Amino acid sequence: MPSTTQDLRQSLLVKDPEFRRLADEHSRCESQLESILGQPYLSSEDLIQEAVLKKLKLRLKDQMELIVARHQNDLHH
Repeated sequence: MPSTTQDLRQSLLVKDPEFRRLADEHSRCESQLESILGQPYLSSEDLIQEAVLKKLKLRLKDQMELIVARHQNDLHH
């Protein structure tokens, strides 16, 4: 049984395909965001893409946190 939230996340990465998919997508968005922000000049399209990626990352993170919370609830009942 995972003892911390971090342990639970690691366990979910291995055991839960949906959580793993969300985490992979979150990482992909983070990489794209880093690539955009690493440019010396940001076009208006880059700024729009930055906003879209940040919103998507937040939505993915929220979905991942719901899965974590659901599993924590299951462990305590």
